[in-house]
Amino acid sequence: MSDITKNILGKVNKKLGKTISPKDIQNLAKNVKPSTTQNEAQLRQLIKQVSQTVGVPVSEATMNDIVKAVKATGGGADLVKLMQMMSNKK
Repeated sequence: MSDITKNILGKVNKKLGKTISPKDIQNLAKNVKPSTTQNEAQLRQLIKQVSQTVGVPVSEATMNDIVKAVKATGGGADLVKLMQMMSNKK
Protein backbone atom coordinates (compact mmCIF):
# COMPACT_ATOMS: atom_id res chain seq x y z
CA MET A 1 0.00 0.00 0.00
CA SER A 2 1.39 3.39 -0.95
CA ASP A 3 2.07 6.13 1.56
CA ILE A 4 -0.64 8.25 -0.04
CA THR A 5 -3.17 5.45 0.35
CA LYS A 6 -2.13 4.89 3.96
CA ASN A 7 -2.46 8.62 4.61
CA ILE A 8 -5.95 8.79 3.12
CA LEU A 9 -7.00 5.62 4.94
CA GLY A 10 -5.67 7.12 8.18
CA LYS A 11 -7.67 10.30 7.63
CA VAL A 12 -10.82 8.32 6.83
CA ASN A 13 -10.33 6.19 9.97
CA LYS A 14 -9.80 9.29 12.10
CA LYS A 15 -12.87 11.02 10.71
CA LEU A 16 -15.05 7.92 11.10
CA GLY A 17 -13.73 7.06 14.54
CA LYS A 18 -13.25 3.44 13.53
CA THR A 19 -10.55 1.43 11.88
CA ILE A 20 -10.85 0.36 8.28
CA SER A 21 -7.99 -2.01 7.63
CA PRO A 22 -6.07 -2.56 4.41
CA LYS A 23 -7.60 -6.05 4.45
CA ASP A 24 -11.09 -4.51 4.38
CA ILE A 25 -10.03 -2.56 1.30
CA GLN A 26 -8.55 -5.67 -0.31
CA ASN A 27 -11.77 -7.59 0.31
CA LEU A 28 -13.74 -4.88 -1.47
CA ALA A 29 -11.22 -4.52 -4.27
CA LYS A 30 -10.94 -8.20 -5.15
CA ASN A 31 -14.26 -8.16 -7.00
CA VAL A 32 -13.82 -4.77 -8.66
CA LYS A 33 -12.96 -4.80 -12.33
CA PRO A 34 -12.31 -1.85 -14.63
CA SER A 35 -15.81 -2.37 -16.02
CA THR A 36 -17.32 -1.87 -12.55
CA THR A 37 -16.93 1.88 -12.77
CA GLN A 38 -18.31 1.91 -16.31
CA ASN A 39 -21.58 0.18 -15.38
CA GLU A 40 -23.83 2.38 -13.26
CA ALA A 41 -25.61 -0.52 -11.53
CA GLN A 42 -22.29 -2.14 -10.60
CA LEU A 43 -20.89 1.20 -9.48
CA ARG A 44 -23.90 1.82 -7.24
CA GLN A 45 -23.46 -1.67 -5.75
CA LEU A 46 -19.79 -0.92 -5.09
CA ILE A 47 -20.71 2.36 -3.38
CA LYS A 48 -23.18 0.48 -1.16
CA GLN A 49 -20.50 -2.10 -0.28
CA VAL A 50 -17.99 0.61 0.59
CA SER A 51 -20.67 2.40 2.62
CA GLN A 52 -21.36 -0.75 4.62
CA THR A 53 -17.65 -1.41 5.15
CA VAL A 54 -16.91 2.08 6.44
CA GLY A 55 -20.18 2.31 8.37
CA VAL A 56 -21.31 5.53 6.72
CA PRO A 57 -24.81 5.69 5.28
CA VAL A 58 -24.92 7.18 1.80
CA SER A 59 -27.96 9.15 0.77
CA GLU A 60 -29.33 8.92 -2.73
CA ALA A 61 -28.10 12.45 -3.42
CA THR A 62 -24.57 11.54 -2.31
CA MET A 63 -24.67 8.37 -4.38
CA ASN A 64 -25.73 10.42 -7.40
CA ASP A 65 -22.84 12.85 -6.76
CA ILE A 66 -20.35 9.98 -6.56
CA VAL A 67 -21.70 8.35 -9.74
CA LYS A 68 -21.52 11.71 -11.51
CA ALA A 69 -17.93 12.27 -10.33
CA VAL A 70 -16.86 8.81 -11.47
CA LYS A 71 -18.47 9.31 -14.87
CA ALA A 72 -16.76 12.70 -15.20
CA THR A 73 -13.37 11.05 -14.64
CA GLY A 74 -14.07 8.31 -17.16
CA GLY A 75 -14.45 5.68 -14.45
CA GLY A 76 -11.10 6.36 -12.85
CA ALA A 77 -12.28 6.34 -9.23
CA ASP A 78 -10.76 3.92 -6.79
CA LEU A 79 -12.04 2.60 -3.48
CA VAL A 80 -10.04 5.01 -1.35
CA LYS A 81 -11.41 7.97 -3.32
CA LEU A 82 -14.95 6.61 -2.87
CA MET A 83 -14.39 6.29 0.87
CA GLN A 84 -13.00 9.80 0.98
CA MET A 85 -16.00 11.21 -0.91
CA MET A 86 -18.40 9.41 1.43
CA SER A 87 -16.62 10.59 4.54
CA ASN A 88 -16.68 14.19 3.27
CA LYS A 89 -20.47 14.00 2.91
CA LYS A 90 -21.02 12.88 6.50
